[in-house]
Amino acid sequence: MNGCHTIFIAGHSRLPQGMAAKNVYETLTVTAEVDYKYGVILEASCTLATNHGREYIGRLLRGYSIKNGVDDLIKTVQFHYQGKATNAIVAALKDLHFQFQQTKQASNH
Repeated sequence: MNGCHTIFIAGHSRLPQGMAAKNVYETLTVTAEVDYKYGVILEASCTLATNHGREYIGRLLRGYSIKNGVDDLIKTVQFHYQGKATNAIVAALKDLHFQFQQTKQASNH
């Protein structure tokens, strides 16, 4: 891996109607820099409309390992984030986990 021990992955989902971000984006994207070996999210962001929202989600996700799934992370988001984009964030996290699994699986071949 050329000395780099992280990967950058993205998960996507559709935004609900009536959201400010819907005027700019059709989908919500959650991006994360992830430790390749342990699956720990080192940095994360998303395409919510406000800086505060993007930073808040980034702080919520940081430190979680997605190596064995995202169920605990989803529960955390559902409890702490009370906005219209909750379901879109959850779907994007599931896609993010899927992308991580695909990357790990591809490297085993």
